[in-house]
Amino acid sequence: MFKMPNNIKLHGFNNLTKTLSFNIYDICYAQTDAQRREYIRYISKEYNADRLTQILTEVSNIIGARILNVAKADYEPLGASVTILVSEEAPVPQGVTNSEAPGPLPEAVVAHLDKSHITVHTYPEGHPDFGISTFRADIDVATCGRISPLKALNFLIHSFESDIVIIDYRVRGFTRDVKGTKHFIEHKINSIQNYISRPTKDRYQMIDVNVYQEKIFHTKMILKEFDLDNYLFGIAKSDLIPREQKEIEERLHREMAEIFYGRNIIRN
Repeated sequence: MFKMPNNIKLHGFNNLTKTLSFNIYDICYAQTDAQRREYIRYISKEYNADRLTQILTEVSNIIGARILNVAKADYEPLGASVTILVSEEAPVPQGVTNSEAPGPLPEAVVAHLDKSHITVHTYPEGHPDFGISTFRADIDVATCGRISPLKALNFLIHSFESDIVIIDYRVRGFTRDVKGTKHFIEHKINSIQNYISRPTKDRYQMIDVNVYQEKIFHTKMILKEFDLDNYLFGIAKSDLIPREQKEIEERLHREMAEIFYGRNIIRN
């Protein structure tokens, strides 16, 4: 699916750079200061550096990358970061020439390491005025060569099971065939949605903004179904009177809409 057409022979390495970027958001309502602190502790534990490393290691396995180095950190008072340096191609077997190899020779890989990485940074936060707390994870999967970050798209979405997912995909640069002709993309795509599974599409409302001639693809996703109990931390819907339920639902819907559309909504 992501290979150059069989009748095209490349001159050297396929150095197209493909970058998949995520902003993933989880929203909740925590009524008291103690509940907000507990939510932040819960998120920081659930998505600590070790857990994030496990997720990104699986991403590397899915796309067929070889992990070269892992750097990770948990921050005080909250948040975590993980960076994984990967090699796009497996080492060339002994006795195989450069023209027969599926990628660059080992010494050539070194020149491309700075273009191949997987990173995640987390940002838990909350504000006492409205009782809303959010957790954001920023993920970047950047590759060059024959592997593609799109293969890990569905795994990443399901790893966080978030309320809002904002995805950007871009192909940069060019690769050249033996005749010298440049190729600026090597797979068919008109939307990131082409690579999202049907069950996921059924769960989310999606909108696209695509600039095909620039090979820039943008998709926003927000959950269709809303159950207040799924957004309450430390309390249940049954603990609230109808007026409180309605007020909290309005706050949550407004928060999600502002994140999804990227603009503030005037509060009454």
